Amino acid sequence: MALVTPQARAWRTRRTPGPANPRPVDARPANARLATALTGAGVALVPWMLVLAKTVPQTAEVSNWATAWIGLDLMLAAGLTGTGMLLRKGDPRVSPVAAATAALLVTDAWFDVTTSAGTGGQGMALLLAAGAELPLAVVCAVVAARRRG
Repeated sequence: MALVTPQARAWRTRRTPGPANPRPVDARPANARLATALTGAGVALVPWMLVLAKTVPQTAEVSNWATAWIGLDLMLAAGLTGTGMLLRKGDPRVSPVAAATAALLVTDAWFDVTTSAGTGGQGMALLLAAGAELPLAVVCAVVAARRRG
């Protein structure tokens, strides 16, 4: 957990057995299982990507296209605003908010550039990605990394 201090984590795993505490608490086996499950999920995506590469059409007409993009921009606005407000307060919760915002910014840049390929809007998408979205993502990632608890 990002909000648990290293001292608290160390205390949790170093407690000695006694009458009030029959066994020391050790979160490592649960973390190992979770790590295995997450790694397995990532590896399982590789064959799925191959299926998608063969079966997804190159073009498609999309319903609610504006709603999807407005929703992403709404999440970006909330993430950037939240990151700024939490950073100003020195709130440790800024780290996960900044990390999520960085991921959203990279995602936005990726989809802007890839969905505009071969259109008149590709230049603007590249400009926004290089000049705004990716630099902001780096700033948010640095905030997230520096503010870890």
